Amino acid sequence: MANAIAIPTTCLYILSNKIYSCMSKSTELQKQKPKKSMRVTCCIRETENSSVNERVSRTLVLERYNNETTKRYVLDRNSMVQIEDEVHKEMKSHYKNGVLMAIQNPRLPSIIKEFILPAGYPGSVSDDYLEYMLWQFPTNVTAWICKTLVTSSLLKALGIGSWTGSTAAASTAAALSAAIKWVSKDGLGAIGRLVIGGRFGGLFDDDPKQWRMYADFVGSAGSIFELATPLVPGYFLPLASIGNLTKAIARGLKDPSFRVIQNHFAVSGNLGDVAAKEEVWEVAGELVGLAIGVTIIATPGLLNTYPKLALTWAILRLLHLVLRYQSLSVLRFSSINLKRARLLVESHVSGSPVPDFTSCNQQENILIFKELLEPRIHFGCPLEMLIGRNIPGNKLEALLDLYKNEKYILTVTTNPFHRQEARVAFKAGATTTTVLRSIWQTYWLCLHGGLFKRKDLPTGSFLSSEDVLMKDSNNLIHCLAESLLKLNETFDDFLFQLENTGWNVKNLSLKVPTKVTIIENDRE
Repeated sequence: MANAIAIPTTCLYILSNKIYSCMSKSTELQKQKPKKSMRVTCCIRETENSSVNERVSRTLVLERYNNETTKRYVLDRNSMVQIEDEVHKEMKSHYKNGVLMAIQNPRLPSIIKEFILPAGYPGSVSDDYLEYMLWQFPTNVTAWICKTLVTSSLLKALGIGSWTGSTAAASTAAALSAAIKWVSKDGLGAIGRLVIGGRFGGLFDDDPKQWRMYADFVGSAGSIFELATPLVPGYFLPLASIGNLTKAIARGLKDPSFRVIQNHFAVSGNLGDVAAKEEVWEVAGELVGLAIGVTIIATPGLLNTYPKLALTWAILRLLHLVLRYQSLSVLRFSSINLKRARLLVESHVSGSPVPDFTSCNQQENILIFKELLEPRIHFGCPLEMLIGRNIPGNKLEALLDLYKNEKYILTVTTNPFHRQEARVAFKAGATTTTVLRSIWQTYWLCLHGGLFKRKDLPTGSFLSSEDVLMKDSNNLIHCLAESLLKLNETFDDFLFQLENTGWNVKNLSLKVPTKVTIIENDRE
């Protein structure tokens, strides 16, 4: 009986434990539901806050640099513009014709790429350019090895060194030393040409007349070092080396600029024939000059002292420079470079007829550097140079809206030398016509807008001025807006006049800077 009662009791005990366990789990689930709901609510609030942050902190514009970095101009919660730096890690490269064409490669820094490749590579050259240059490099290496060996042989023929005999070792050492010194002199010259070609290759297409003239100035300086060797014979090798280096730099300026001039002559695509005939004229001049020079030297008593020699050289060199300038002055380029563009724009903005390329080339100043021309224009500026830092976002947005239909942004400010200058930042997709439009707007602002005459312009930052957004006729944004209106009204007429006067408007020699590019962000 006891056992019979114990069994139901045990069953009831077990059943009660199961019921308690289920009730406990139900209670725990009920307690967990509010927590889960609270977590969901928190997530929703965090999402809402994130959405608010995205609405408040938004990107106004991006700025891409050719060194694989980016600046992001962000509007923060206080409606101020903040500048954030970013680094790109995307590297692009491709193979073509079995040759690795490194466009953005960590093993090829941008400074090296700019030094050995043309601006705008690979789009600015033909597809076979790099492959040809890779074969040319070892070709030039073997040529200079051969030249070194031939120089050593020539020195031995002059008695410096010997092939046989008991003194062959000593003579060979003497010949080796002389050959090394002589080749080192040529090597310094090669370094000069290397620097010019690598760092200044983009200058010659724009203004070949100027750089051909400056090549003769630099070459004259090199001749002075060589002419001074009789005064200090003990320093013959240093003076000759410096002279050779200077003349090599002159050659580095002369050859590329004259190739542009030769291409100007070859209107029928006959560049090879033009170059060959130019060689005939040059060699004929060399032969006549050598004959006259030998006659002068051989005339007894004519150059019997060093002062007479130096004075004769100075007179002839000055005559040479005058003749060079005159020969370059008669060139009539129909292409529009920066100097000629300034002359043409100034005529049009002032209401005068646009000059044809004959008269414009005669007005062009060959010697002056384009950076010194007035009004000053600084192309390819970072956006920060235009607006400064920590400016209100509405000022930047007003400027961006003003230039939303243009491929550039232009402002006028005061440089550190207290001179007014235009600063231009280019957007992605800018062309040579974009550069020409920015020049036109600058001259209108200079001649009619009054910005270049104002004394209250800020130094360095356009948007830091207090009257940028003032609603009066003298505020800066109003002046820029009026200049853009005039630009859009009359620029087509400007191009029409250029075509009617014979200018080549389809191939402008105006370079778009590529170091900094603005990438607009959709701010709608």
